[in-house]
Amino acid sequence: MKKKILLLLFVVYAMLFTMSAYAQKSLPTICITTSTPLNPRQKVAAHMKTIGYDGPIGIKLRGNSSLSFNQKKYTIETRDADGKELDVSLLGLPAHSDWVLLAPYNDVSMLRDPLAFQLWRDMGHWGPRTLMCELELDGEYRGIYILSEAIKRGIDRVNISKLKKSDISGRELTGGYLLRIDTFNEDDATFTSKVPGIGEGNMSTEVIWSCIYPKKKKLQPEQLTYIQNYIDTVEQVIQSEYFADPAKGYAHYIDVPSFVDYFIHTELSLNADGYKRSAYFYKEKQKEDGTGGKLFAGPVWDYNLAYGNANFANANNLEAWCFEGASNNPTPAMWQRLLQDPVFRKAVKVRYLELRKNVLSSKSINAYIDSQVKLLVEAKDRHFQKYPELLVSEERKQQLAEQQKQMGGFPFGGGFPFGGGGFPQMGQFPPGGFPPMGEMPQGDFPKMGEFPPMGEFPHMEGFQFDVVGMFAAYRVSSYQEEITILKKWIADRLAFLDKNIARFDSDWLPRIQPLVEKKMQFPFGGFPGGFQNK
Repeated sequence: MKKKILLLLFVVYAMLFTMSAYAQKSLPTICITTSTPLNPRQKVAAHMKTIGYDGPIGIKLRGNSSLSFNQKKYTIETRDADGKELDVSLLGLPAHSDWVLLAPYNDVSMLRDPLAFQLWRDMGHWGPRTLMCELELDGEYRGIYILSEAIKRGIDRVNISKLKKSDISGRELTGGYLLRIDTFNEDDATFTSKVPGIGEGNMSTEVIWSCIYPKKKKLQPEQLTYIQNYIDTVEQVIQSEYFADPAKGYAHYIDVPSFVDYFIHTELSLNADGYKRSAYFYKEKQKEDGTGGKLFAGPVWDYNLAYGNANFANANNLEAWCFEGASNNPTPAMWQRLLQDPVFRKAVKVRYLELRKNVLSSKSINAYIDSQVKLLVEAKDRHFQKYPELLVSEERKQQLAEQQKQMGGFPFGGGFPFGGGGFPQMGQFPPGGFPPMGEMPQGDFPKMGEFPPMGEFPHMEGFQFDVVGMFAAYRVSSYQEEITILKKWIADRLAFLDKNIARFDSDWLPRIQPLVEKKMQFPFGGFPGGFQNK
């Protein structure tokens, strides 16, 4: 009897201990075990365990410049025992085989991507659903991550028709296609826009489109020709004299409401990559009656450098417009041209005023931010213990600002190269320019994908490189300071849009940049090569 009582007490104690530990754990944990070193080029076999799943996966590193960060991003594919793709529901999200673990390393709030995706969904579109979690990789704690749906075709994702290899003519050829404007690699089917992009000081005006569904290995020549011709038609019609004609102008080819929403969403975020990187589109299949088959803008992706969190491409200028372009990458000219149509501007104004009553109200946005902050209240301390460099003292803030000033904006000490304006125009490098070739610290910058481990850049004597501040518009000393800044920035940006969009159907006209093809060569025979893996 005594043994039974002791056993019962032990069980009760164990249950209480487990419940207490679970109560202290505010986020689910994902545990991944690898047997092969990870790389950004191809997935390697691994094992993942989390609530509701314990099985094999494929995993690879993800990103471009973020490969240099201490906290890495990952692409994950759930698999069966034979290594084939397996649709799985992770942490309650709709079943699929393709997932992303986003690392919010250069977003101290950890909320910018989830906020952007949520706003897009609340505006009535499909956007990646996310869940905050913590990651353990090979037994090592890696901090807070954002488990996100990948942008893929599917009933519960981008719901467009499945294109078969035999769909090479007629209505079957018209959809669906999933497209992206971004950097690319050899595995992408790409084509160059016939309309040059805009932006002041760009080294190139080429806008490159990728067809990411169907994938290049399955995409038939007839399908690639069709979608390229369709995009060429869309962009050229938008630049034509009759672009605003309701019958034969842009409205005949694009889903105008989605473009209106994408414009509002992008301009609110003031995304440093807005329109010109991670910009997705999809084309539905034409219906049997000949209607439909238009190009839609969205879904949205990659907003860690948005909402005031970047110091280049005018992203820290509350009175800037993303559609006007910047000096880092060419912005598709169609957005500027659409704003020249009073009907499009009127649609933007009407929709914006409607959204401000609910989805884009300060009350709604702050409520979402507060709900996510509450989820992170316990886990964030572990995250910042893992990455103490994310928070800096007031003294360190001043040091970083002074180092940036001394370097003329060069990023050894915090700040994207050349300050807040992005890359310079030729002949406008900071005082002293680059160090002479051969005298760069420890053999120049590394190539993309070959950064030193754990995000450590080469040391330049007298300066401590601040990889966290490489793109940052500011640094903070506490998480609460970051949330306060984020809320205020959004409120200020909304005030700017309130004032200006109110004039969209009266006296407002966009600043016009001429469509001039610029063919400028990269210095020294080209920048270091790399690949894209977003």
